[in-house]
Amino acid sequence: MTRHHIKVEIEEPVASLIFNRPHVLNAFHNEAMDECRAALRELAEDDRVRAILIRGEGRAFSAGFDMKASAQRDMSTVDHIRRQMERQFDFIMAFWDCPKPTIALVHGFCMAGAFEVALACDITLAAEGTRFGEPEVRFGTGIVAMLLPWIVLPKHAKEMLLTGNDKMDAARAHAIGIVNHVVPEDELLASGRRMALDIAAAAGPSVFFTKRAMNRTYEIMGMRDALRASLDIDVILNATPSAEKAEFNRLRKDQGLKAALAWRDSRFSDGKAD
Repeated sequence: MTRHHIKVEIEEPVASLIFNRPHVLNAFHNEAMDECRAALRELAEDDRVRAILIRGEGRAFSAGFDMKASAQRDMSTVDHIRRQMERQFDFIMAFWDCPKPTIALVHGFCMAGAFEVALACDITLAAEGTRFGEPEVRFGTGIVAMLLPWIVLPKHAKEMLLTGNDKMDAARAHAIGIVNHVVPEDELLASGRRMALDIAAAAGPSVFFTKRAMNRTYEIMGMRDALRASLDIDVILNATPSAEKAEFNRLRKDQGLKAALAWRDSRFSDGKAD
């Protein structure tokens, strides 16, 4: 498969899947998501690969789903919204479902859909200075994959999701269990590769079945059914008009995304000027 929006590098026994749209902070549009899912399938079948690093080119891991691409997409019916959100959901869960261990190496920004990708990976390492966020409630949309309550304690999940916090630093993310380790940015790749090599040195079948057993534990507890139920609610939410959503979309259309985001942030205490 020809790749235009991601890169795949293999340095046995470790592969790197690299988001490669640095001009838009590696925002995910449909083509990029499709390339990622295809690459994960290929790497799952490649006997040379024992672990996969997930990282972003340029200044950020990823800013999340591409809002400019979303604005140009036909979302005029509930069915259009449902199909798009299911596509995004399947993209995120491809990292969870990958039979080989996935290690997210995040730096810069890790926002919204990209935050959910990092949650879906088995292990997450963060560079100092990384900013995390799930700001969906701030502009009236739903969360595609409600993974956070399965990763951290409920009070932490509710605080982040109900406030739409998009300024969480790496130290806080580590403290509440979103990331495993925080390292200097210039050590991020080397740290991730060391961990991947440790995984690769273990017995392959043992790693494979241990990951499967852990994932199945969550799914027996109802995780996937809960995620699907949440997705259904989010489709309804995205199809429901609101004054905030209408104003955000008006500003995005008339003045651009930067102006719309500035309006959004000005309404919250962490976005007001001192």
